[in-house]
Amino acid sequence: MSDFIKVELVGHPVSHSKSPLIHNYWIQKYGLQGEYIALDVRPERLEGALKQCIDQGYKGLQFTIPHKELVVDLCDEIDETVKAVGAVNTVIFDRGKIKGFNSDVFGFVENIQENGGGFDFAKGPTVVLGAGGAAHAIVYALQQQGVPEIRVTNRTYKRAEEFSEKFKDVNVIPWEQRSAILDDIALLVNTTSLGLEGQPALDIDLKNLNSKALVHDIVYAPLQTPLLKRAQARGNHTVTGIGMLLHQARPAFKKWFGVLPDTDTELLRMVLK
Repeated sequence: MSDFIKVELVGHPVSHSKSPLIHNYWIQKYGLQGEYIALDVRPERLEGALKQCIDQGYKGLQFTIPHKELVVDLCDEIDETVKAVGAVNTVIFDRGKIKGFNSDVFGFVENIQENGGGFDFAKGPTVVLGAGGAAHAIVYALQQQGVPEIRVTNRTYKRAEEFSEKFKDVNVIPWEQRSAILDDIALLVNTTSLGLEGQPALDIDLKNLNSKALVHDIVYAPLQTPLLKRAQARGNHTVTGIGMLLHQARPAFKKWFGVLPDTDTELLRMVLK
């Protein structure tokens, strides 16, 4: 590949992100010509940033908090997954058009399948904490995987109610009841920023949690969040957020560079440093 391909991660903040490390590792591993950088962009400057990147010859962008939902309306074309979840984390610029995709669904499922100890999505209810862009992708993924019941709870109840409008058969639970709805579940997923470095810990009582439930936190900085540590202490199997980050990056990388990369032990070692 002779053309130099430029890609950028856009978020606010982005300083904690390991995406540049991941993509630049793959660029070097596969002998490609390109660069992946990160740019902190406030929401009110998002549209201007997209236009600037097109003018500067970027191949595409990736998005993190808080832009995944905001960028949907800025795309000229979106795929079926974006239509279902209402969030974009990857765009490619094609002849001046902005084409939006969502690889979080793929990343979530791949991570659970790889690190969940043979977890069966269909064996019981799932509780999802949070109602942002990542939560929409995960709820869609759970439905695609045949989860029999999905319960969504969020600090702002109105935000959680959007799920009952967008996804059929999703039960919206008040945040105050989050600790009381864990006794019969097969999977607990935290999609909030609670537990992220610099943020308050997630306040949830696990005493009612099914002892066989899988606990997954999409936060990966720190890798072992307070939620995961407490779940491990009581014997629950846990899955960190780093695998979702790695796997969601794979189809995005292919959109820009034409190669579907593998995750390997060297990359994992670098990301976990």
